[in-house]
Amino acid sequence: MDLLAASPTARALRVLELVQTRPGITAGALAERLGTSDRAVRRHVATLRAAGVPVESASGPYGGYRLGRALQVPPLVFTASEALGLVMAVLDGHHAAADPADPVGSALAKLIRSLPQQVAGPAASMRQHALSAPDRRAARPDPAITSTLVDAVAARRGVRLAYRSESGREWQTDADPWAVVVRHGRWYLLCLAHDVGEPRAYRIDRIQHIEPLDHDVEVPDDLDAVAALEVHLSTGWEFETRVVFDAPLDTVARHVVPPMGRLRALDDEHCELVGTTGNPSMYAGEWLAAIPLPFTVLGGPELRAAVGDVGRRLGAAVARTRIATDHGPR
Repeated sequence: MDLLAASPTARALRVLELVQTRPGITAGALAERLGTSDRAVRRHVATLRAAGVPVESASGPYGGYRLGRALQVPPLVFTASEALGLVMAVLDGHHAAADPADPVGSALAKLIRSLPQQVAGPAASMRQHALSAPDRRAARPDPAITSTLVDAVAARRGVRLAYRSESGREWQTDADPWAVVVRHGRWYLLCLAHDVGEPRAYRIDRIQHIEPLDHDVEVPDDLDAVAALEVHLSTGWEFETRVVFDAPLDTVARHVVPPMGRLRALDDEHCELVGTTGNPSMYAGEWLAAIPLPFTVLGGPELRAAVGDVGRRLGAAVARTRIATDHGPR
């Protein structure tokens, strides 16, 4: 969530969370984490105090904000439908909901134990007996790296990251983080990469190391992070792709997803798809092979080779079927 666009109540609750987890945190540190001013932090603290939350403050080198001992965490109040919905959401995320060794499964167990029996019973039964098939495409990143990135997005501060691509190429870049987006079980950082001076989308599970930097980040005012991610997933990869379709743009567009590249009309009966990929074999075997239209692969050489491999493999399968039929039982 963009804390600058959040409601005053949401920002006050974020202050409460930070004070709870980091007793003694200063107004300046809170302002930095929230991407706001010291004065705004004091307003949020005043909001909490007005709501009866005993936020104490102390001055001096060891001063800061802490919660008073009188604060009692309110009991969790869920309806049965809410509790079941939470368990279903965990299963939808392909987590091991009943595995105490899984961090999410462990947290879910603690949550269910805190609920009244009439609410907890159905949720506990679903947690124990409902299963989810693992998503082969899902890739969960390191929680510490992900948390650092989310904090940088919230505070609008830059980062330095070390990255390893799918092909094994490694590099380092400074980046202005704009958003963290989860797409089809994979976590992405949408950012402005300083080394190329252009927006990029990086898989967070492939970030090897991250270091917060002391510079402010400007996020485009009209940013639609999810839509921008779809576009940028087709840019910045190692291998170029260029495909010409013998069909009108409107017809081809129904079969092309944004990560495949940018589609443009050449004339009324032809269009061109240009992009990049880190995995030519997947691009050829999963994306292009699924399009029921005639096309010609013009580049790059890696994609042409991958399409050739797919064609030979499928042709060999047909040939083996013919041989088996010719030499089968009479």
